[in-house]
Amino acid sequence: MATPYDFPSDLLAGQEELHQVRAELSALLKRLPWSVVPLDGFSDDNGWRKVERPASPGWTEDEQAKVEKLRRREHELAVFVSGHRFWSATAGADRVDARTRLKHAHGAPDGP
Repeated sequence: MATPYDFPSDLLAGQEELHQVRAELSALLKRLPWSVVPLDGFSDDNGWRKVERPASPGWTEDEQAKVEKLRRREHELAVFVSGHRFWSATAGADRVDARTRLKHAHGAPDGP
């Protein structure tokens, strides 16, 4: 049976926002060109696998600002969650389990 943890609401909210920010940042980075600055494309098939990249127009100032804003928020939330007072009240042996459960607290509910 799972050990229940009574996570504070601000910690749960911080972890949930961290998941959301990371998902938004990941989706944005997948949509953006591979290079921040304009670069020519290249092809290299001399290594252990072929690598190809089309020319990159670079990121716009708005795209760069959006990535920076999301990265900054991700960092703030990671510091908030990892440094939350809850962890100092959790026994060392239980911290890893509690941290893992917090990461999945908003996922699918546990079985019966």
